[in-house]
This record gives sequence, C-alpha cells and structure tokens, in this order.
Amino acid sequence: MRQQQRQQSAAPGALAAFARFVLCGGGVGVASSFAVAASASLMPWALANALIAVVSTLLATELHARFTFGAGGRATWRQHGQSAGSAAVAYGVTCVAMFALQWLAEAPGAVLEQAVYLSASALAGVARFAVLRLVVFARNRSVAGATGRPVRAAEARALNPAGAAGFCRAA
Repeated sequence: MRQQQRQQSAAPGALAAFARFVLCGGGVGVASSFAVAASASLMPWALANALIAVVSTLLATELHARFTFGAGGRATWRQHGQSAGSAAVAYGVTCVAMFALQWLAEAPGAVLEQAVYLSASALAGVARFAVLRLVVFARNRSVAGATGRPVRAAEARALNPAGAAGFCRAA
C-alpha cells in the first residue's frame, strides 16, 4: 500500500504532465521530421513516413509512460494500442481541418494554411493529452499494485474499498 501511495504522489500534476507531454511529443516530432527526410532518400517518401510514424509513436508512448504521466514503468501493449489510436484520431482531425479549408477557400495562402493546420494540431494535441492522461495512463497511477502493473477491476476494489471516490482523487 505504501508503494502505491508513493507512486501516486510521484505522478505529476496536470500542468507538469502537459509540459512534459509537449516536450516529449515535440521532441519526438522534430526528430521524426529529420528521420523522415533522411529515410526518404533511401526509400519512397510514403513508406519512410509510415515507418517513422510507427517508430515515433512507439517511442513517444514509452516516454509518456515513463516520464510524462509517471506511470512507473514501461507501457503495456494495450497502452501502445490506445496511444496509436489517439494519434490516428489526431491525424484525422488535422486532415479534416485541411480538407475543410480547401473546400471553403479556393486558394488559401500559406499563412492561412499554417494557421488552420497548427490550430487543428493544437486542438488535437490537447484532446490527445486528455485521453492519454485520463484514460490510457490513468489506470497505472490510480490502481497499480505493489508490482507497478495495471490491475483488474476486482483487484482494484480490494486495493481501494472506498470505490470511485478514491479513483477521482488520482485523476
């Protein structure tokens, strides 16, 4: 029980976690842009982009598990899948925003395109942060057993007989 309390207190607050999210995600994003450019000289751009997207999503998820959200260990395959799903949704949001811009403006300028893309990307990023913090990595902070692994609902009830009220404090 004591380790669970230490793990919960070690989890960063929302503002610190968001700063870490931006730092980790932004760092991986910048590195990925260089990696795609370098890889595109060896293979088709679409293949390089897809390969780097997979690798960077895996890397960012590990960083978020270990550093951003203080989950206390490696990301599980489930967390990797959920993180990849949230990244795919964020990608879809930016695509929809750009398609909408092209539909609404016959010849948008570069500044307007960048403003729309960056706004959509920022909105998607904030939503992705919320999903990762409140859904993907929340289980590890609030109901991790002494081993630091996610626990099943039955085990969580045994660890936290206070019920849902105890879970709300951790989020």
